Amino acid sequence: MSSDALAPVPDGTAVVWDPSLLAYDFGPLHPMSPIRLQLTELLARSTGVLDRPGVRLLVPGVASDEELGLVHDRAYIAAVRRASSPEALPAADELIGFGIGGEDVPAFPGMHEASARIVGGSIEAVDAIRAGLVTRAVNFAGGMHHARPSQAAGFCVYNDAAVAITHALRAGEERVLYIDLDVHHGDGVERALWDEPRAVTLSVHESGEHLFPGTGFVQDQGGAGALGTAVNLPLPPRTDADGWLRALGAVIPPLVAAVRPTLLVTQHGADTHRSDPLADLRVSLEAQREAMILMREMADAHTGGRWLALGGGGYSVFDVVPRSWTHLLAVATGEPLDPAAPLPPEYLAGARRLLGTMGLGEARIGETFGDGRALAPRPWIGGYDPQDDLDRAVQAARRSAFPEWGLDPFLD
Repeated sequence: MSSDALAPVPDGTAVVWDPSLLAYDFGPLHPMSPIRLQLTELLARSTGVLDRPGVRLLVPGVASDEELGLVHDRAYIAAVRRASSPEALPAADELIGFGIGGEDVPAFPGMHEASARIVGGSIEAVDAIRAGLVTRAVNFAGGMHHARPSQAAGFCVYNDAAVAITHALRAGEERVLYIDLDVHHGDGVERALWDEPRAVTLSVHESGEHLFPGTGFVQDQGGAGALGTAVNLPLPPRTDADGWLRALGAVIPPLVAAVRPTLLVTQHGADTHRSDPLADLRVSLEAQREAMILMREMADAHTGGRWLALGGGGYSVFDVVPRSWTHLLAVATGEPLDPAAPLPPEYLAGARRLLGTMGLGEARIGETFGDGRALAPRPWIGGYDPQDDLDRAVQAARRSAFPEWGLDPFLD
């Protein structure tokens, strides 16, 4: 159903979901398999998260060309439409200048509609929050943060996060803070909002010196009319769970308090996980869950709870992503799940059946909601170590970003 069909739910959460979102499918050998969405919905439903009081499902519509045009060029949208037609696929060479083709973003039939539906879900989630129908919303199929105004990139065709934020600002939102926790820099969102003083982008990611897309350095701070609105915290490879949480705690709470957003939008790529095949951080499910709880706390403290959470990357698609995003859904809809709790038998049986149809019956899917790894992050207060690679990266980000917001980077 669309957002205007929802009855207001005090402190409620909208969850964007419909099987049509599975049509965003680059093929069986591509890392971003839609099975990750299917398993997430199955796990969330098996745990009862989607049946909690105040949860409302939003069936996403397809974003219009006008809505996509808030961020994307008309010629690019036309190119995606051409790539969507089966008869156009053999002529994919003409599309390569738009980033479509090859192993990264191969063309597939229905590409435009599938990609625009993800955007439609994030727009409708924002509208539901702005209309007071719900306080929070989750679109775990969203978070396509690499898509650029005129180019697909990083498995992303249309940038639902940037479009939804721009839509919110056009509708009268005063200030939006976007926090990107994907292992890869949120370059497409940053670029789209580079000159927008009412939107602040904060990306915490593995350093672009080592990882795609090769951007997101501390000196990148926003356009001339929006200096300070782009904040980047590039982390060293092999940063572990405790270090990751230490970095988040050193930067996010003071900046959120200083920015004073009216709406929080967050991206929760699960590819920070230690077993993700496309990156080099060593974060655990327990740490990802703690970060999600922090995002809800930030929203509750500074935006009246108004929070849109998106999915993003994550390429351990059978094992990590469904558990991570079920944690996200649980945090957004009520009580967090216990990482030590076993996965429901209903889910295990359903997942095995589903994977069996794909010839993947032996794939690892986990046994509990966590990795069984205790967390012991050192708080930033009073503990800066100039000999530590992580601490130097964090302090560099604080020194770059904090003064623009009236914060002293040397004070705890």
